[in-house]
Amino acid sequence: MRPAKYVVKLSSSEREKLESMLRKGKYNARELRRVRVLLLADQQKQNKQIIEETGMCSQSIVTIKKKYLDQGINLKEKPRSGQPPKLDKRAETYLMALACSPAPEGRDIWTMQLLADKLVEMKVVESISDETVRCQLKKMNLSLGSKSNGA
Repeated sequence: MRPAKYVVKLSSSEREKLESMLRKGKYNARELRRVRVLLLADQQKQNKQIIEETGMCSQSIVTIKKKYLDQGINLKEKPRSGQPPKLDKRAETYLMALACSPAPEGRDIWTMQLLADKLVEMKVVESISDETVRCQLKKMNLSLGSKSNGA
């Protein structure tokens, strides 16, 4: 067996801090998983044993160890860029006006799919799912089934 490439040796204060984090439970699951990896690595456990105990993949374990050796105990992750929102302010305004307008002929109410299709038809957006429409209406506190909101 070859020696581990990234060897974690926590100081007593670092170990105490990590164990305290596990006990308090005030941290998100990703941070706590990183804490467990560092504590297990500090006990000189092999990556295979850490994988069995945490359920993480080997590359994640190596990345956590490397990050610790480069930056110390920094368990926060950089903000994720994510996909840009489908609806900008202009498109939100169109959606709100559309949802509050009378339903198309032959329909009693707007459905999420009808709203999505209409936004594409009006060339407000190139494409959009009914789920995105639902989430956006929820953010705007609009309910298609409620007459009190005007929709």
